[in-house]
Amino acid sequence: MALAPGRFPATIRCMPKIAKIVFFGTPDFAVPTLEALVENGRKPSLVVSQPSRRSGRGQKETEPAVVTTARELGIEIMQPEKVRDEAFLEHMRGLKPDLAVVVAFGQIFPQELLEIPKQGCINLHGSLLPKFRGAAPVQGAIMAGMKKSGVTAMRMVEALDAGPILAQEVTLVDAFETAEELSERLADLGAELMVETIQQLEAGTIKEKAQKEAQATYAGRLTKRQAKVNWALNADDLFNQLRAQSPWPGLTTRFHGREVKLVWGTPISWEQVPIGTSGTYLGMRQGRLAVLCGEGTIFGIERLQRAGKKAISSAEFANGERLSVGERFI
Repeated sequence: MALAPGRFPATIRCMPKIAKIVFFGTPDFAVPTLEALVENGRKPSLVVSQPSRRSGRGQKETEPAVVTTARELGIEIMQPEKVRDEAFLEHMRGLKPDLAVVVAFGQIFPQELLEIPKQGCINLHGSLLPKFRGAAPVQGAIMAGMKKSGVTAMRMVEALDAGPILAQEVTLVDAFETAEELSERLADLGAELMVETIQQLEAGTIKEKAQKEAQATYAGRLTKRQAKVNWALNADDLFNQLRAQSPWPGLTTRFHGREVKLVWGTPISWEQVPIGTSGTYLGMRQGRLAVLCGEGTIFGIERLQRAGKKAISSAEFANGERLSVGERFI
């Protein structure tokens, strides 16, 4: 069929080739996407990451995972304190990138930066937007007890994670999966999705879809304050919180006046709903420390860890502490 001049079917309309990419990313979650771009012949001209920070007891300076990977791949690196600084913006303008790919970078983009790449800025987010916008989407999904999660490729706007959706990939969440485990899976899934999204951008086959604001939820950054166990939660909610906060900030409680970390545990079924105060030790059940939670539910602690000590089994803890039924975790 002959086509009128300048008219092409949507499925074959082509956009300019994306030749120059700038990659923005910081933690481990962003590494698979950076590696996938290189493997698919789309090596970024520049990698931008957060500044290296001092952490740990020795306050040793640690560089972001993305910086380490970029150095190994021979890619130029910049670590600006703020991407809104005029010096950085001027450098970006001089680079004249076709596209910015952003994965867990950690800074808000000003409008001036969003407008520099010819084909905009594309963000990979670890949730099925508009659910769980914000800094901790994986943890938010697990804490909410979601049965499915996924990744979203989104065109960035100034509002937080609110831009139009370009593509999504869904995955089921295993009932015992931790945030660390799910993050690793989503990182790999997202790397594939980002490469496919860029290919579709070039082919002109992407149909952007606005997010439904009424369905938006938020998952803010986790803090150490959230590590304290609230035994008034029911056992299922406590289990979801433990999974979501593994490995950080974890969950801690106090027993015999000292802090102890819950390394792992799961809800326990009980023949008769116990009556008592949340946090009360009910005895050993199925090889676990049975602790009363909210709504008469029971949580079974499998492994615990004292500060500065190695993790031990519940039986080892019970013997070492000479646990008695009726004592409380607080």
